[in-house]
Amino acid sequence: MRARTATIGDLETVFRDLSGRMSADYVAAGLTLRGAQDSLMMDLKEGRAHALLDGDTVVAIITWHETDHAAETAFAAREGFFSASTVRFCKKHIRRIQELTGNLPILSRSWLDGPEVARWFRIIGYEQKQGNGEKVFKLPPA
Repeated sequence: MRARTATIGDLETVFRDLSGRMSADYVAAGLTLRGAQDSLMMDLKEGRAHALLDGDTVVAIITWHETDHAAETAFAAREGFFSASTVRFCKKHIRRIQELTGNLPILSRSWLDGPEVARWFRIIGYEQKQGNGEKVFKLPPA
C-alpha cells in the first residue's frame, strides 16, 4: 500500500464503489452519502486529503482538518480496503498525517457497533474516549 495526495477523481472512484460498512457509518452519523462526500471534498480542496492505494487501485480516502486542539479525520473506503495489511499501513500513515499537523492529537469517530472497529483503532494506537452516540478515538501525539 501507498498514499499520495488525493484528487477529486479519487474521491469519486471511492464513492462509486463505497463499502457497505462506510455507508452504514454515515447513515448512523445522520449524514447522506452526498453530505459525507461533500465533507471530504472540503478538506480535499484545502490540500488535506490522501488517497490510499493498493497497487494502482484507489481503495480509500482519508482527510483531516485542524481545530484548536486536535486534527479530526474523515474517511471513505471501498470494501477492498478492509484487511490486515491495511491496518499495518494505516498505523504508519496516520503518524505521517500527525506530523503534517504539527504533532496534534488525532481524533477519529465511528458510529458503528462491533468489536472489530475498536480493535482496529486500538491496533493503530488510538485510545477510545466517550462520545455522544459515536465512538471517539484519540491518537495521542507521538
